[in-house]
Amino acid sequence: MNVATLTELLRDAEQRHGLYEASAPKHHWSDWYAAFIVARAHGKSVEESEIAAALHMDEVLK
Repeated sequence: MNVATLTELLRDAEQRHGLYEASAPKHHWSDWYAAFIVARAHGKSVEESEIAAALHMDEVLK
């Protein structure tokens, strides 16, 4: 992965995390970002990556 790609993924994550954070329990942003970015890096759509990140957070917050 190069800097430009990672920058784009981080910006996507930042925007989408804001939507998640509005209704989510207290959490550390890095958990959500990491799950979102890994999903995107594996070819998932933005929407699929949001779901993957939310599912990851369900596990983290148990």
